[in-house]
Amino acid sequence: MFTLKNYQVATLAVLKSYLEAARTIGARRAFEEIDRIGVKESRKYRPLEGLETVPYICLRLPTGGGKTLLSAHTAKIAADAYLEREFPIVLWLVPTNTIRSQTLETLKKPGNPNYEALSAAFEGKVRVLDIADFSQLTPTDLQTHACVIVGTMQTLRVSNTEGRKVYAHNENLEPHFSSIPATAPGLERIEEGDHKGQIKFSFRNLLAWHRPLVVVDEAHNNTSSLSYEVLQRVNASCVVEFTATPANDSNVLHNVSATELKAEEMIKLPIRLVEHKSWEDAVRDSILTRQRLHDLASKDSDYIRPIILFQAEEKGKEVTKEVLLKQLLEQEKIPRDKIAVVTGDQKELDGINLFARDCPIDYVITVEALKEGWDCSFAYVFCSAASVQSKKDVEQILGRVLRMPYAKRRDEPDLNRAYAHVSRASWPNAVKQLHDRLVDMGFEDREADEFIEKVPDLGLTGGANGPLFAVAPPPTVIDLREDISEFTLSPDERAGITIERTEQGSRVTFTGSIDASTVSRLASAVKSAEVRETFEVEAKRHIAVWQVHTSPAQRGVPFVVPQLCFDFDGALELAEQDAFLEARGWSLLDYSAELSDADFTLTESGVQWEIDLNVTGKITEKAVGKADQYDLDLVDIGWTQNELGRWLERKVRQPDITQPVLLEFVRRALDHLVQKRGLPLTALARWKFILAKVLQQKISAHREQASSDRYQQSLFGKEATVETSFTFEFDFTPTGYAPHWLYAGHPYQFQKHYYPTVGELENKGEEYECAKALDMTGKVKHWVRNLERRGFWLPLAKSKFYPDFVAELTDGRILALEHKGKVYASNDDSKEKCNVGELWEEKSNGKAVYLMTVLEKGKPGLFEQIAAKIG
Repeated sequence: MFTLKNYQVATLAVLKSYLEAARTIGARRAFEEIDRIGVKESRKYRPLEGLETVPYICLRLPTGGGKTLLSAHTAKIAADAYLEREFPIVLWLVPTNTIRSQTLETLKKPGNPNYEALSAAFEGKVRVLDIADFSQLTPTDLQTHACVIVGTMQTLRVSNTEGRKVYAHNENLEPHFSSIPATAPGLERIEEGDHKGQIKFSFRNLLAWHRPLVVVDEAHNNTSSLSYEVLQRVNASCVVEFTATPANDSNVLHNVSATELKAEEMIKLPIRLVEHKSWEDAVRDSILTRQRLHDLASKDSDYIRPIILFQAEEKGKEVTKEVLLKQLLEQEKIPRDKIAVVTGDQKELDGINLFARDCPIDYVITVEALKEGWDCSFAYVFCSAASVQSKKDVEQILGRVLRMPYAKRRDEPDLNRAYAHVSRASWPNAVKQLHDRLVDMGFEDREADEFIEKVPDLGLTGGANGPLFAVAPPPTVIDLREDISEFTLSPDERAGITIERTEQGSRVTFTGSIDASTVSRLASAVKSAEVRETFEVEAKRHIAVWQVHTSPAQRGVPFVVPQLCFDFDGALELAEQDAFLEARGWSLLDYSAELSDADFTLTESGVQWEIDLNVTGKITEKAVGKADQYDLDLVDIGWTQNELGRWLERKVRQPDITQPVLLEFVRRALDHLVQKRGLPLTALARWKFILAKVLQQKISAHREQASSDRYQQSLFGKEATVETSFTFEFDFTPTGYAPHWLYAGHPYQFQKHYYPTVGELENKGEEYECAKALDMTGKVKHWVRNLERRGFWLPLAKSKFYPDFVAELTDGRILALEHKGKVYASNDDSKEKCNVGELWEEKSNGKAVYLMTVLEKGKPGLFEQIAAKIG
């Protein structure tokens, strides 16, 4: 029920890899060397002042990405990978008291995904507290439970701490300080009276002594120097931020795009925007839209009750909540019990479960009260009767209509979209305003262009006439307050663009596909910077939407690629590591469990070991002293060897290794360390987290060796039976393309990409030139910029190989193309990729073609290399 989406799994995997590396090579170096997936720009690491060695990173997810759920999983990952504590203390900071209450509710409520994530991670041993209730914590709680304290940054972010409970001396906390040395550094002390100079029994000091993991929600709100000072005061051991819009200097470790959320069925997109002459028309058509969606939802397998969110204006303006409510009751004849008004002084949704089948609410009127954490995925329609004053209000209310019910794509396409109705009077530049709000919510600029579908106000929106448009979007009409009617268009341009003079200035109409260079020429004719910016946004949106609706993927053109298979007991199996191991068999007990000095060495000053960190790709030797986060007094040095073995087995548990086999492997490893190498069991118990990591690396190395051996036997051995077959095909599905970032769209406009936008391609360099050559090759029907970890792959001995580009040719053959810079073209990695690529081609019976291109001076260019290969 609570299965994580692929992008969430990937986000947590990057976080884990980073923290494991930070534990051994330091926070800065780990950030600089790790593969920061989805992060286009390379930024220098900005350490936390005063806590320079502390990991301080940011995870970027757009609105609707599940930041709270990922925060819950972060507690366990950080505890194991970096803090090395069974039971961490987590200080969970949120921007407002409303979100604090809502977060606490989800973390305490059985059945909620956030609660279940924490409970499963710590086997039910979790205590969740409001920061106001910190005095309820006992020393036993901190030793036997993961303790999560939820509060706002404002509670701690004060220049003068006097009078603040978290900084005040509290006798109820005395038991926590009984074992803390009187000379402990970094703790605040009583400044006057009989106990002057003694350590304060304050919650701040308690946190500073135990060094909490700090999770920061909506971190873009906390960029002041005082916010950083809070992290210093609590002596944070690790800081993980979550936000849709990180500050420019944030240490962004991982970026998730809105396209990924859409592909994973988390959000409703695109947004269909209708501009109306008046707010009354916007209200009327939004009701019709809701009714149409209601009729469609009644046929869905899940219960869905589409809801409209109406945004009214503040007191003293034209369309207040009272005016809007009167319009719904008297003009639209909506029963009062179907309407809920939610404002600062009127909270008609309190205690109401909007997901309940017997809930009558179909319409919600608000001004801004929904902006903090309110969440109902049945909200489908956003109707604003308000003049746009607060960007944040619009972002938060709009964000509510983007969440997909049950995080699952519906069979009826119209139920996978969101809808916005506005009036031209209050939203004079609606496309630009909506575009800017989406960007502020974490969308890439190109995504915001693509995901707004502007449709005309026909007074029939949502009626009985079917989808608003099925094949191609309607024309885009842009009214300018300047006369550019004399602008000269070429005959080709006039086929898709008309310019008419109007009383206010001129009207530009785009009726089909237009070129970005033409838009630039037109924009240069507009004198007003404000008008020009609005024009450019609308024109870019038109281009993006037309690309979506005319791309092969949108038209339903199939694009499947045969995959490499091998014979396993008379049947074809997909050629991948797990299959090689299963086919040929392997046992961990066939490999040595001994940990040598190079693997793991205990010294008086700490631990020294050699381990493949999977960061630099090299074996790294690193001396590590006592973990600052780990209180050695909490270690039970009375453990027996069997008890330690069972603990290690739980930590290194593997899905493909049975428990008896793993226990025996761990027993052999411990026996060698204690009996043969003479290492003290008490020291091994103290360094059990490090020992678990070394064992995991040892097991991974053995698995890789077994897989590599069986890879060669299964694919290249004398008796190997290999076939490139559509029995196992990779399908580039119309909705499955999920790049972390998008090609900017200039200077070259690609014509044959299978999807409307090209993912993860710079607009310069050799790969860009290779993409252009593919696009201009006549025998290429369409092509895809293949995505690492999410695209078509071929097996390697220790991993998977994702060719840079995959194309379907006009004769039906499939081309897989990998481009290599000259310096890398002859290394072992390239040779292995060529080897398996050529095998894929050889065994395809003419269905597949593999090519590795290299640019060399005096040799054929990329276009010529492609043409020569495909004939």
